[in-house]
Amino acid sequence: MRGRRRRRLVRRRRPRVRGPSFNRLIPNIMTMLGLCAGLTGMRFALDDRFGDAAVALLIAACIDGLDGRIARLLRGTSRFGAEFDSLSDFLCFGVAPGFVLYLWALRDAGRYGYLPCIMFTVCMALRLARFNASLDDTDKPKYASNFFTGVPAPAGAGLAMFPLFLGLEARKLGWDGVYAMTRLPLLPALTLSGTAFLLVSTIPVWSFKNFKVPSAYVLPLMLGTGAYAAVLVADPWGALAAAGVIYVALLPLSRRSFHKLKKEAQDLQAEDDAPETGGTA
Repeated sequence: MRGRRRRRLVRRRRPRVRGPSFNRLIPNIMTMLGLCAGLTGMRFALDDRFGDAAVALLIAACIDGLDGRIARLLRGTSRFGAEFDSLSDFLCFGVAPGFVLYLWALRDAGRYGYLPCIMFTVCMALRLARFNASLDDTDKPKYASNFFTGVPAPAGAGLAMFPLFLGLEARKLGWDGVYAMTRLPLLPALTLSGTAFLLVSTIPVWSFKNFKVPSAYVLPLMLGTGAYAAVLVADPWGALAAAGVIYVALLPLSRRSFHKLKKEAQDLQAEDDAPETGGTA
């Protein structure tokens, strides 16, 4: 009897499955969903459903902002996930915006209409390559960890899509003149070329990852965020177009803040080196 029981217990034991846990796969699954959202946005643009294309790219941007944080929370960071995320960013934010804007207006510019799209995509690839290379830089000063070098990929895609956001808002409000202006090749060409410059530039841009908010500004910031979320739901295209203008206006302030922190760090370093220099003289 005991022998039979032992045989039954042995048969009921399930074989152990080797491999990563499902929690570690969640960030990669989210990255894949973001990639699919970017591809879906390109498909919508081919069908002249530009509003749906913009929504798909926004979903990709939201997923891109979450997958990295979720990976760190679940301790699911890996080299494969980082490379997969970079490739997904290149398609969603480097290829899709130029593709959508080409179908929106630039195809009417003839043989030269594709040049801004190429410029934007190449600069996005260079920007992502520079970002990946900077991850191995251990000599980066502490104050510089709060800043990106150049405009990040999701923000660059949003700035490039400004003519589409403005055009959708103008069509909604019945502003035929503004809508016709956004469908001309000039404005998309300027936004793509200008954003391409910002992507590969060395302008320090706030990353907001380790940004500390003073206690006195916490409540106004939360109220402002809630108000913007309400406007985004009620009037998404106008809110997104306004966000692009505000973001560009903040770039000079970000640069000034970086240089201020850099000067303070240099002054502290000089004070620390002063006694050593005086003692050796």
